[in-house]
Amino acid sequence: MSAQLSTTDFPPLKNDLIIRAAKGESVDRVPIWIMRQAGRYLPEFREMRSKQSFFELVQNPQLACEVTMMPINRFDLDAAIIFSDILVIPQALGMVVEMLPSKGPSFPSPLIVPADLAKLNKDCDVKKELGYVFEAITLTRHTLQGRVPLIGFSGAPWTLMSYMIEGGGSNTQSKAKAWLYKYPEESHELLKILTNVIIDYLVEQVCAGAQLLQVFESHAGCLDHTLFVKFALPYIRVISKRVRDKLKERKVACVPMIIFAKDGHFVLEELSQSHYEVIGLDWTIKPQQARRICGDTLTFQGNLDPCALYASKDDLTKMAKDMLSKFGYKNYIANLGHGIYPDIDPENVKHLVDQVHKISQEMIQKDQTTTN
Repeated sequence: MSAQLSTTDFPPLKNDLIIRAAKGESVDRVPIWIMRQAGRYLPEFREMRSKQSFFELVQNPQLACEVTMMPINRFDLDAAIIFSDILVIPQALGMVVEMLPSKGPSFPSPLIVPADLAKLNKDCDVKKELGYVFEAITLTRHTLQGRVPLIGFSGAPWTLMSYMIEGGGSNTQSKAKAWLYKYPEESHELLKILTNVIIDYLVEQVCAGAQLLQVFESHAGCLDHTLFVKFALPYIRVISKRVRDKLKERKVACVPMIIFAKDGHFVLEELSQSHYEVIGLDWTIKPQQARRICGDTLTFQGNLDPCALYASKDDLTKMAKDMLSKFGYKNYIANLGHGIYPDIDPENVKHLVDQVHKISQEMIQKDQTTTN
């Protein structure tokens, strides 16, 4: 069905707040979306998940579209993010990835030694292997009817590499980090393979209809400054440049790009010089400090602690007000400092979204009244 839909004749966009904020343009309220908003905390998602495996949902464009729309139909969010997973890229490279109950992602045959790189489908056809994501994006763009923009995303090379070597989640990433010390050349080889696939993947997402892109460097905090600058940063920078270059070659308009490096406060200066319009911040850094490091021209995204959504509505209002007072309403996209947790009450999500809108509108109107 979605394969027959146009990728050029989309419904006109009615709410472009997040795109304007990403570009540093004026807004009449602060836009907000929530990482992992399409999924596990919503009862309607859990009901759907009880009938299909996680990757069955991801790989079915109609169901992925349906899940993407769930939070949009519930809350006054300013963006949708396509329902997918960063680990579709290792799958495209030929690795088996399972999503196990109470454990999360699992690789039955992780990369153990450099010789295992020979098993990877290094020249995979992204359009063939990940076509279901692009179909889901196109279908969702039409289904949204221009209500809000659609965000596409990918994991960053180091984060994907760490999953592929660890075989799943890890608190220390010690197996993956061991590669950086023991096999630096082969580590760069793997990171280059991943980078090439990520670039093609992101380009195809835009061509399919994605209006913003986010790159998740979820395991940034496991590296020290030296390792990050050597093994993560160069590829993050190559991605932002080559995605734009390839879109221009195809005469497709570039879209704003967001880099989110979890626990990456120690490389904020370097990230601010990596040609992303938006830097996502987790809750471990003060907004004012980030602004001093990065300057006034970049847009920030974040950074409420996901656990704040366990608080009372009154306290949540206070925290939203505090966050907005520290970030200001210019060059800012409200979000959590990481993904939402599975047992969060959806009513608290609604309250946060509504309060960010209400408080930021009042801030802007007050400033405009004072200026006039």
